[in-house]
Amino acid sequence: MRKEKDIGSWLLIALAALFLLILLVLPLVLVVHEALARGIRVYLAAISDPFAIKALLLTLMATVIAVALNTLFGLASAWLLTKYDFHGKALIGALIDLPFAISPVVAGLFFVVLFGRMSPLFPLLREAHVQVLFAVPAVVLATVFVTFPFITRELVPVMESRGRSEEEAAATLGASGWQTFWHVTLPNIRWALLYGVILAAARAMGEFGAVSVVSGHIRGRTNTLPLHIEILYNEYNFTAAFAVASLLVVMAVVLLAARNAVEWQAKRGMHHGD
Repeated sequence: MRKEKDIGSWLLIALAALFLLILLVLPLVLVVHEALARGIRVYLAAISDPFAIKALLLTLMATVIAVALNTLFGLASAWLLTKYDFHGKALIGALIDLPFAISPVVAGLFFVVLFGRMSPLFPLLREAHVQVLFAVPAVVLATVFVTFPFITRELVPVMESRGRSEEEAAATLGASGWQTFWHVTLPNIRWALLYGVILAAARAMGEFGAVSVVSGHIRGRTNTLPLHIEILYNEYNFTAAFAVASLLVVMAVVLLAARNAVEWQAKRGMHHGD
C-alpha cells in the first residue's frame, strides 16, 4: 500500500514538473534564446533604443504609482472590512474584487466612457487643458484599477485571523488610532503587506489589455513595455521584440525571488513566534 502511495506521489510530482517545464520554463528559455539569437550587440541596441527606454520608464512609473496608491487603499479597506461591522460590508468586498472578475479590456473601456468625448467630464477636462485618455494619466489609472484588489485580499485574511482584541486593548490603554496601527496592527501584517505589494507590482508591470485600450499606442509617450513589444512584433522585428520581452522576464524573476524571500521570512517569523 505504501509503495503504491509512493508511486502515485512521484507520478504527480513528475506531471507537475512536466507541466511547469512546458508552460513556464521552456517559454522563458526560448525568449532569452531568441533575444540573443543575433548577438549581444543587436540585443543591447534593442534594449537601449530610446523608445524601449521610454517604455521601460513609463512601466516603472505606472507600477510605482499604482503600488503606492494601492498600498494606502489596501491598508484602509482591509482595516475597514476587518475592524468594523456595518451594512453594505459584503457589497464593498465584492466591489473590491471587481477587477478580478472583469476583462482588463472592459476595464479600459470604462475609462474611455468616463473620460472620452461622450462623458460629461470631457468639457471640464478640456477647459482645464487636462488630457486623460491617450496620455500618461490614463495609463496610470488603468494600472491602478487592475491591481487594487491584490493588497486588500492579502491583508484581509491575516487581519481577520488576528481579530480585534489587540487593537481594543491598545485603545483601552489610551493609544491613538495611529499609534495602534503603527505599533500593533502593522507588525502583525507586515509580511502579508509586502507579499501583496510584490504581487501588485508584478501585475502592474505585465498589464496589457486595459492599458492598450486607453493609451492610444503613442510611441515614446504612452507605450509601456508590453505595448512596445506588441508593436515590435507586429512590425516583424522579432529579435527586438524578444529582447525587450527579456526585460520583463528579468523583472519577473526579481519579483519572484523577492516573493520567495518574503514567504521564507514569514514562515521563519511564524516558527519563532514573531
